[in-house]
Amino acid sequence: MKKAYLQIIAAAALWGCIGLFLKLLTAAGLTSMEGVALRALAGCVSYGLFLFFTDRKALFIVPGDWYYFFGTGVCSLLFFNWCYFNAITRSSMSVAAVLLYTSPVFVILMSALFFREKITPVKTAALAVTFAGCALVTGLFPLGQETVSLPVVFFGLGSGFGYALYSIFGKFVLNKYTPATVTFYTILFCALFSLPLSGLQNNLSALGDWRAWAGALGTGVLCCALPYHLYTAGLREAEPGRAAILATVEPLVAAGLGILLFHEAVTPWKLLGMAAILGAVGLLNLPGEKP
Repeated sequence: MKKAYLQIIAAAALWGCIGLFLKLLTAAGLTSMEGVALRALAGCVSYGLFLFFTDRKALFIVPGDWYYFFGTGVCSLLFFNWCYFNAITRSSMSVAAVLLYTSPVFVILMSALFFREKITPVKTAALAVTFAGCALVTGLFPLGQETVSLPVVFFGLGSGFGYALYSIFGKFVLNKYTPATVTFYTILFCALFSLPLSGLQNNLSALGDWRAWAGALGTGVLCCALPYHLYTAGLREAEPGRAAILATVEPLVAAGLGILLFHEAVTPWKLLGMAAILGAVGLLNLPGEKP
């Protein structure tokens, strides 16, 4: 079980690095949704080639099972990205990030409904501490003075719900397929549906910029294929609710990179938020708390 937790934390840490590569995509002239499509395409092609040479059996599924991967790839991965970028466009990164990390609440509630996962006092405490930590790390509280409109709330909660669906759909599909298969077809379905929606075909000139390719490979391999494989592998052993809370290490890593590489301000509130997220992870690993 500890290995599963480490896999989930490692996945979240890699997701936290996505900002480094998104800056390259933006500098190349790509919009947010074009970046999502290019990320999914790069992740799908690179991971597909990897499996072709190392584990070809993972590339085969029963055609009638397509709906599993429509769930993980479109209803979850693509939907949450669409909602998330809409929330950012209408508000700010801080507001969008805090609303996105309502996802553990959805996961815990749906896990209790579908998997009879217990909502323990320790899990509830970890959830509260995690959300407070995310709000502090992103700078929304206590210094945020922004007015959050109703559409932003809907898009933000939609991103959290879509994000949460991966843990639920993923848990179901892992009863039949390996983490490698789930990861590949999730990214494939996301790529197939995001490409026509993004309008990337109308901005092919941007692909002549080396930064577009560097950003695509970074987000596609290091921040998509690899972390989704690790998270899915961890999800096979861990409860979805715990996995969702552990994955909130992502904003901690993002904030740390911002401080180290981009010289973002270090405030006592941000440090307190980082400590809170780490504390929540510690709560879930208390010796007396059953997995």
